[in-house]
Amino acid sequence: MGRHLLLRLAVAGALLPGLAAAAPAPDTLTDSLRINGQKVPVESVSDTPLDGIYHVELKGGESFYANADGSYFVVGDLYHNEGDKLTNLSEQEKNQERAEALADVPDSERAIYRGVGEPRATITVFTDTSCPYCTRLHESIPELNERGIEVNYLAFPRGGMQSPAARVMQQAWCSDNVSEALSRAFDDETLSAGAGCDNPVAEQHRLGLELGVKGTPAIVLPDGTMVPGFVPPERLAAMLGLDNQPGAERQR
Repeated sequence: MGRHLLLRLAVAGALLPGLAAAAPAPDTLTDSLRINGQKVPVESVSDTPLDGIYHVELKGGESFYANADGSYFVVGDLYHNEGDKLTNLSEQEKNQERAEALADVPDSERAIYRGVGEPRATITVFTDTSCPYCTRLHESIPELNERGIEVNYLAFPRGGMQSPAARVMQQAWCSDNVSEALSRAFDDETLSAGAGCDNPVAEQHRLGLELGVKGTPAIVLPDGTMVPGFVPPERLAAMLGLDNQPGAERQR
């Protein structure tokens, strides 16, 4: 089953038995859902714009769509097709969940880089000090700040928590000035701080996995949209709806 099937469901859902029937309460689906005869751990069940179709999220992050009694599944994204606009509702929901999860990370656990003026937009970046494209993005921070973009780093060691990069980032987060220490690490300087303090690197790595980070840098825009890989400052500014010229913030 692919995402194209969802479009067919939106038009012809009544053709499948049970899809157009009156649906019981979603908690019935939560309590009784079985796959191949085995009860599955359901995190949540929520309504969708399609009558009798629910969004089921399993513990662990997997999700799909199901009819009220769980006898039919659809795996993929749900789209709203209206006029000349096709909206990915599944992605919208993921973005909202991602933005809410990142909002819960306190400033004290972030490495924050901001310019002299009030930022016009803030991006969150899952980074790895051993990643060449992360280094390239870090080198563009002065220009990003000039454009009014504040950069908040969270740690995401690509090789896992046993990798050398994980230790380097733990050392950075154990330093008195995390942002300064990370900049030194990106310059291949050896950090003197130990990695044994109470630091959030492992927790941020887990968060990144939960939010769908698969590589670094992973840039998350204010609305929760995740953009993988390095993005040039002018393009990133355009994505944020900002003026494309450095220094625009100071001219306002």
